[in-house]
Amino acid sequence: MSTLPAEALTGTAPVAPAREAEPAAAPLAPRARLLPALGAVYRAQLSRARVARIPLLFVATFQSVGIMVLMRGVVDGGAEARAVVAGSAVLVVAFVALNLLAQYFGQLRAGGGLDHYATLPVPPAAVVLGAAGAYASFTVPGTVVTAVAGSVLFGLPLGHLWILAAVVPLAGAALSGLGAALGLLAPRQELATLLGQLGMSAALLLGVLPADRLPGPVGWARDLLPSTYGVEALARTFDARPDWTAVGLDLAVCGAVGVVSLAVATWAYRRAAVR
Repeated sequence: MSTLPAEALTGTAPVAPAREAEPAAAPLAPRARLLPALGAVYRAQLSRARVARIPLLFVATFQSVGIMVLMRGVVDGGAEARAVVAGSAVLVVAFVALNLLAQYFGQLRAGGGLDHYATLPVPPAAVVLGAAGAYASFTVPGTVVTAVAGSVLFGLPLGHLWILAAVVPLAGAALSGLGAALGLLAPRQELATLLGQLGMSAALLLGVLPADRLPGPVGWARDLLPSTYGVEALARTFDARPDWTAVGLDLAVCGAVGVVSLAVATWAYRRAAVR
């Protein structure tokens, strides 16, 4: 007895099994906003700097205090003493925010660390500003110690040292942006280290030495250095009657240079991250 399929007896066609619906692709997470991302990068960088950079902060502070002690045998007081103390205090910012940040971004680029940041949903400006802010904040204790020690050493008034609350972040922003740009634009890590050290040396020679002792072309180079305006603002506050208009103008120029240097550093980060 032959067996026929049920479809032949009923005259119906076979029904194909239903296909399972393919799962829809999950949407990507939204890109982090600037301020929350900036805060996260800042806290991470500050924690890293606190562990790894404390010995270097002692070196920067000791170096600046040592320079003031040496200059004490040459400079008695007056405008020259104010220039030495102000330049030595801002030199701490230059050592950390310019020199060390140039080395950090140079190492980050050479070691592939930029690839890690490029995979995170954070704006490039948050990476640059967070690192720059952390390194600038790290200079506050050394700058205060240097300014107080210099004021006592040269007999300068301490009453207006609160201006450091404006000088440190503004000079730090300008020098951090410059240091980050040097580290990101340098084709090799060794060159980034060299440029950072040259920048710190320029801040030492052009910031600590009194302006009227410098030859004309060197004085023009001093005017181009971002830290010069922070040095001038701090030096003016050691006068018996500070010219606050001139102080405010110096700080405004320092802040404007900081905005430009951080913008250049952000552009350099985008350029280095996509190569």
